[in-house]
Amino acid sequence: MKEPLLYLCHRIPFPPNKGDKIRSFNILKELSKSFDIYLAAFVDDPHDWQYKDDLTPFCKEVLLLPLHPLRAKLKGLTAFLCNKPISLPYFHSRELQRWVNQQIEQQQIRKCFVYSSAMAQYLEHKVGLKRVADFVDVDSDKWRQYADNAGNPLLKFVYGREARTLGAYEKKITASFDAITFVSDQEAAFFRKDLPLDSAAKVSSFPNGVDTGFFDASLPHANPIDKPYLVFTGAMDYWANVDAVCWFVEKVWPLLLSRHPDLHFAIVGGNPTDKVKALAKHKQVLVTGRVPDIRPYIQHSVFAIASLRIARGIQNKVLEAMAMGKAVVMTSMAAEGIELPPQQKPYVVDKVDEFASVCASLLSDTDSMSALGQMNFHWIASHYRWDAVTAELINLME
Repeated sequence: MKEPLLYLCHRIPFPPNKGDKIRSFNILKELSKSFDIYLAAFVDDPHDWQYKDDLTPFCKEVLLLPLHPLRAKLKGLTAFLCNKPISLPYFHSRELQRWVNQQIEQQQIRKCFVYSSAMAQYLEHKVGLKRVADFVDVDSDKWRQYADNAGNPLLKFVYGREARTLGAYEKKITASFDAITFVSDQEAAFFRKDLPLDSAAKVSSFPNGVDTGFFDASLPHANPIDKPYLVFTGAMDYWANVDAVCWFVEKVWPLLLSRHPDLHFAIVGGNPTDKVKALAKHKQVLVTGRVPDIRPYIQHSVFAIASLRIARGIQNKVLEAMAMGKAVVMTSMAAEGIELPPQQKPYVVDKVDEFASVCASLLSDTDSMSALGQMNFHWIASHYRWDAVTAELINLME
């Protein structure tokens, strides 16, 4: 019989088809090998209710609660009355708190894992338990980036306030919990620099991995786009992804298309915003919306694009494309936290003309492009398997 473990997650960790779910699901999968998991999570997308049964092979018990985004945003406004980050009331539920209290008592739970800082509120006062939180990214600094880039003065104020209040809360949780993890050494080092020594000593990191059995370049997939194309994958209602594809299409794409007029660009991911949908008006740009499987789009692309200019942590889109044997042209923000093979590093660029130039050089040298893709494939297999990268977390929970 395995030891019970409470696992709290701000969003249902399935299906593993976007950044946070990829990490939260694979952590769940690896922890379930050593513990009986009692999982609680919110469901903010009605489409995801169908996946509850997919979690049962990994969990002893599962509680899923609806989170209605509009209602949650209204709850979040109460944060202005009590000097809290909006994230806390946004993700607060009395029902979930009762369930947590009940499970800890009935199952005699002594170890708890929290995915995302906002879920730590359910364990703030549970002294005597082993509490580990995966903050993943320094979310407070992400809000600072948003504030710096916001043109609207009201949004700049709201985002700046969230950066300050969430930053204070992150430090408070670090002081009281046993361990805090991040997705990269860079994130952990950035967070440590403003902490007292006793809190800083609790901070460590482990990277995202890749399910190399799923993202297997040798598995055949039908070609979804019968034209040569570059691909960008990701949730297309996420601000950083929206900014990334808009920058690429508006700035880089015209330069690239002038040199390679037969080329297309596929933006693949669910919930595209109106701004993203409008990009389909540009010549030879395709916006797919939600697709059942992103692997065919990666597999049959010429190579992948990761043009992020706002980011924190590790980009799964980069790891997945590399795992499927693709070259990737990316910005330094997209490369942050990823150990890259030497051959891939020259394709990390930030300026418009340089980005267009390295894309064009790959398109003109198919042998080098193919060799780079193979190098990336072998690199991921040897450096980024989930069972290997989560070993640090398993040790922390023991």
